[in-house]
Order: sequence, then structure tokens, then C-alpha cells
Amino acid sequence: MVSAIAAVILTALWIYLAGFSALRSVWLQLSGKRESKLHSSKLKQLCLTDPFARTLERLHLYDSLQLPISSYHLKLLVLMDGEWTIERTKEEAATALGIGFAALTSCAWLSLLGREPILLGVGVVFGIVLTIRPFVEAGRRVDQRKQQIITELPDMLSKLMLLVGAGETVQQALARCLEGKDSDRHPLYKEWRDAVMSLRNGQAFSSAMERFNRRCSVQEVSIFTTVLLLNYRRGGEHFVLALRELSYTLWEKRKAIARSRGEEASSKLVFPLVGILLVLMILVASPAVLLMS
Repeated sequence: MVSAIAAVILTALWIYLAGFSALRSVWLQLSGKRESKLHSSKLKQLCLTDPFARTLERLHLYDSLQLPISSYHLKLLVLMDGEWTIERTKEEAATALGIGFAALTSCAWLSLLGREPILLGVGVVFGIVLTIRPFVEAGRRVDQRKQQIITELPDMLSKLMLLVGAGETVQQALARCLEGKDSDRHPLYKEWRDAVMSLRNGQAFSSAMERFNRRCSVQEVSIFTTVLLLNYRRGGEHFVLALRELSYTLWEKRKAIARSRGEEASSKLVFPLVGILLVLMILVASPAVLLMS
């Protein structure tokens, strides 16, 4: 009975919200404010994003959830390009809520058809998990990006010291540090390449380095750019000595990250080993139990 009531209410609510959003989209198409083509992304927006975005806006839930939304927006700003806006962050949050609501509705109908009330509880858990998953995933991706940058920064710093010590200018050394690097996949190489391109286009060195620091959003990169801005005009031994002192700290942090990754890998191996141990215990004990029976 509970499953039937939940399935009907959730489905009716979803149809109401999606239908209102579809009518609004048709009106905008007729008025010429939107394209008339219906793509898969467009269907997803009509069924998931727009209905729940309007609901969150009408109920003023964006204002109540301002702190988590702002934190999510800052993480997406780091992960995405500089043109990312708060409206797109709100759309991502509304899409996550729509996916969680769809999972809850599907489990409610499965509970009704299969006559298993426990599936309704599973749907509630799935709905909550799928709603908060993008927020958790964004934090994990930011931490992973930070570790990648800190891991590769000492290598780039060592190359920069060698090139400047060999007589290269700082700008030429920055460009040559990217030789042989895949700047499309690694976040540090990508931001480094953008800084080099800005310098080649005539942007001031201080502005390019400040933008590089802002795009990386890592404390170690901030220290590196500060040292770079304070010493790049001197060049030669003074510049190399300043970077060498910073290099020692960065290599120690790289060792700490490698150590923590090794500990995480060893902790992840505990669960498979426990499962293998249980299987072995069952295989060893089952003949004795069968003989006793």
C-alpha cells in the first residue's frame, strides 16, 4: 500500500513538473527564444534539469543551500574553464536532484510491481546518494588535481633551474619546460601552456603568472609564482638559488604524497584479502562439516 501511494505521488509530481517545463519550453520556442531541435541533452534538460531548477528557485532552496552551492561552484571553477558561471552550477545541482528523484520513482514502481516494500527504502538511499554524489565527486577530483600538480611541479622546477642556469631567459625556459609534455591531459601542463601562450601574445609577465596561480588554485603553485615574480628580473645565480630552496620543500611534499598513496593502496588491499581468507576458510571447513553431517 505504501509503495503504491509513493509511486503514484512521485510519478504525478514528476509529470507535473516536467509537463510545466515542457510547456514553458514550447512557449519559448514559439516566441523564437530557443532552438526547435530536440537532442538527448535537450530531453535531459526538460525532464531533469528545468523542472527541479524551477522548484528549487521557487521554494528559495538555493538561498537555504547557499553554503554547499558556493562550495560546489568554487570546485567547478577550478575543474572547468574560467567562463563557468553560478547559473551552470545551479543547473548541475538541479540535475543531480532530478537523477536522485528519478531513481526514487523507479524503485517505488519496482517495489509496487515486485511487492517488495524494502525496495522503496533502497530507492530512498539511492536517491540521496545520487543527489550528493556530484558534490563529493567534485571534491575528490579537486584533491586529485591538486596531487597531480604537486607531484609534477618539482620536475618542472628542476628543468627551469637547469635552463636558467645554462643561460636561457626565464620566458624561454618556461616555454622549453613543456617540450615532450602532454599539455592536454595534465592540469599543470595545461595551465603552464596557457601562461606561455599569454606571454607570447604580449601579456605582462606578472599578469600571466597571476592568472597561472589563480587557475591552478594550489598553495605550492602560489609560492612558486611569488618566488618567480620576486626573482625573475635578477636571473642567473640569484634566481636559481631562490628556486632551489623551494625545490627542496616541493620534493618533500612529493614524497609525502607518494607515501600516502602507498598507504591508501595497501589499505584497499585489505578487503580483497579478507574475502579470500573467508573463501579459504569455507573451502577448508566445508569437507569437515559434510563429514560430520
